Amino acid sequence: MIAPVQHDLAPNITDAALIFEGGGMRASYTAGALVTLLEAGLHFSDVYGISAGSSHTVNYLSRDIWRARASFTDFMATPGTSGWGLLLRGKGYFNAHYIYEEACLPGGLLPYDFTTFSNNKARAHIEAYCYETGETAYFTSSDMPTLLDLMRRVRASSTMPFFMPPVQLDGRTYYDGGLGDSWGIPLAQAKRDGYERFFIVRTQPRGYRKSPDRHPALTRALFAGRPRVAERMLERWKRYNAILDEIDALEREGRATVFCPEEMSVKNTTTDLVALRAAYEKGYAQARRALPAWETWLAG
Repeated sequence: MIAPVQHDLAPNITDAALIFEGGGMRASYTAGALVTLLEAGLHFSDVYGISAGSSHTVNYLSRDIWRARASFTDFMATPGTSGWGLLLRGKGYFNAHYIYEEACLPGGLLPYDFTTFSNNKARAHIEAYCYETGETAYFTSSDMPTLLDLMRRVRASSTMPFFMPPVQLDGRTYYDGGLGDSWGIPLAQAKRDGYERFFIVRTQPRGYRKSPDRHPALTRALFAGRPRVAERMLERWKRYNAILDEIDALEREGRATVFCPEEMSVKNTTTDLVALRAAYEKGYAQARRALPAWETWLAG
């Protein structure tokens, strides 16, 4: 369902950036944090997201609690949204065209409240990786004047290599924003925009660090026709870990508050509805417990 358009869409948090990490279906857990923020009336003026975090970003800015939860739980039980058969037919393990460009339409299974998004005075910031230029593409609310413009950019940001076909936008090819210069957590762009305080929603437990690819030759073979993708994937672990070190330092300084899952029982490709619902409920319960501390930190 689409919630009625809200009249007061002014943000009430202007001195901290809200940042959503990517992570595929691990976002079922962090959807609980998103819902808690909306229920508490905590509305940031600038929201940053990559990959699954870009879906969180636009759901948050539409202020649609139902869609924020359903996107990574109930909707994934819909036939035709995922599966190896789809991948073999060239649609991707996740049927991205349907998920992002059809289900969002009025009358679709996951309709999107574009009117509220458009009227929201807060700004969306999402990132994707442009193959032709080898550079990060930065999209903001001004790049999304229509529902299709918005969802195609969310799709571009969310295009996990191998599991989803790349997206064509204005004659260029785009992959998951996790391959871009933010490496999955768009902290750098929030800093460039002048923010010094950060509310960061992560999709991995505290202390997690990525390991180097154990099969680099296989990765290069899988993307033999797209060598830049392979090299970014092989480099990502080191760059991602450096960002986590930076986030830990910001948190020690009091400049960041970070939501990290207490446990993570699903993978980025999990589609089992029972597991996804359980992850959401755990994330929601953790976020509700953390809410008083969040409000204290946000009060400065």
